[in-house]
Amino acid sequence: MEYRHIEFSEEEGAVAVLTMVRPEQRNALSEAHLRELLHAIREIGAGEMRGVIVAARGPVFSAGHDFRDMDGRDLEGMRRLLGVCTEVMQGLRALPQVVIAQVEGLATAAGCQLVASCDLAVAGNSARFQVPGGAGGWFCTTPGVALARAVSHKHALEMLLTGDPIDAATAQVWGLVNRVVLDSEVAVVTRELLARATRGSADSKALGKQAFYRQIELDTAGAYAHASEVMAAASQTPHAQEGLRAFLEKRKPRFV
Repeated sequence: MEYRHIEFSEEEGAVAVLTMVRPEQRNALSEAHLRELLHAIREIGAGEMRGVIVAARGPVFSAGHDFRDMDGRDLEGMRRLLGVCTEVMQGLRALPQVVIAQVEGLATAAGCQLVASCDLAVAGNSARFQVPGGAGGWFCTTPGVALARAVSHKHALEMLLTGDPIDAATAQVWGLVNRVVLDSEVAVVTRELLARATRGSADSKALGKQAFYRQIELDTAGAYAHASEVMAAASQTPHAQEGLRAFLEKRKPRFV
């Protein structure tokens, strides 16, 4: 696919970087934009990258859905658009790689949903997060799915019902982002956190990420049953066995 709305690049350390490059449209998520993200996510999932950075060019991380692209759509057209958006958000969580959002500027509506759908997030101190539908006529129902899985229900509902933005410090306290740093340090700290989150066995981390998102959807008993089976099965993998032997032999593990 020829990318027009995003840039797909690779950095040292087997890191894929997806950068939204429509600053003049506030990186609004048109259907074409979403389809490019989806194509890149699928390509990364089939490859050998260890981590993924989702970033944006310009003063706005993403203003959410592109209303110009929505204008005039009938019901089936809206279902198709929202379906592609859902595939993108679920695709990020389904990736075996660790995904981190590099948030600079405003992330609103589906843009906030995009941040909430990443595994980790680093934000600049001037970043803002908002799901504005509650203050208007079209509730942010789909952004609420990811938001409610990133923050507490009461915090999610406060954002969804009021439509008010929250600052980066509040987003960190509420659990939407992991780090808040100076705007000038966002890119560096994003890569530092990703480097720590991707060290060790990539195979083990992929299993662990998949199991984490599965178990949080279950009740406590179901979560323990699922996690126990995954961990027992994983104990027989070459990387788990190498980790055990390395510990007992007091050496660094060698994951091939």
